[in-house]
Amino acid sequence: MEEEYESRRVRRWEELDTDILVRIFQKFSVFELTSGLAHVCRGWRAACCDPILWKTLDLSHMRSSFIKIPLEPYVYVERRSDEALTRILRLSMSLSGGNTRTLIFHFNLFLSDDQLTYTAERCPGLRRVVLPAWNRIKKTGICKAIRIWKDLESLTMPSIANPPYLLTEIAKNCKNFKELKIMGPFEVFFANTLISCLPNLKILSLRCSAIKQEALLKILDGLPSLEVLNISHSHLVEYSGWQPQQKVIIRELDKTITEKTGRLKRFLTCMEHKTCVMCQRTENDEGIVRWYKYEEGEWKVDEVTSLHL
Repeated sequence: MEEEYESRRVRRWEELDTDILVRIFQKFSVFELTSGLAHVCRGWRAACCDPILWKTLDLSHMRSSFIKIPLEPYVYVERRSDEALTRILRLSMSLSGGNTRTLIFHFNLFLSDDQLTYTAERCPGLRRVVLPAWNRIKKTGICKAIRIWKDLESLTMPSIANPPYLLTEIAKNCKNFKELKIMGPFEVFFANTLISCLPNLKILSLRCSAIKQEALLKILDGLPSLEVLNISHSHLVEYSGWQPQQKVIIRELDKTITEKTGRLKRFLTCMEHKTCVMCQRTENDEGIVRWYKYEEGEWKVDEVTSLHL
């Protein structure tokens, strides 16, 4: 009788094998893993610590609540929003055990220096990082993080006014670095820095940006290892006359550019300014796309598969 009862007894959730729990937990978000599932019982917490669940830490659905201010860092992040991010990072770092290889932040998540370095120290094996806005990230913070990420191969980041300190750190510390996506204007200074610091770069995406034509020509000449270049929905600009403010948008690629891109494995472009919605948005926003105005998740798109989120 007792044996018959045991055979009919329904197993409880906490008694499920860990590998089955892990498969189930793969369907849940990082917020559900950290806020609920990991606190149910020891068995569930052990399953929540499985490296498979933390290979990618995707925080791309988490944005800061902020208001713009006239002084640096030009944004004020609401306290509860900041505390929520800190909490998620601490719980995620505790459960992941340093097994995260891809880290994704939302474009409008205003990460602080302390939050960045805390995460970097607990995710030393990162291979891909999608960085948020620069506003609260200082030179010391990002450089410290790059020195930790020795295995970094891919970086998506907003455009930066002073790129040498960042690209120099990548060149020194990340020997396997091969892929870069820049979200924002691409000037000659950035092109020269890229050529000097990362001459072996293989993949570069400059989609939805204002690209100085001279800068484009420089990277086509100065990055001999470049295999894939994406300038989809971007527009090329040059300045006419003696006054730099007289900007001219180039509607068609000239023969020199098309000849130079011929050596690439893939050259992705779209200059259908009259019919392409994204091209029109880039032009209307003057090469600094205001992603918050458009469909959520639009900023994640990239024609290069390895950069698409």
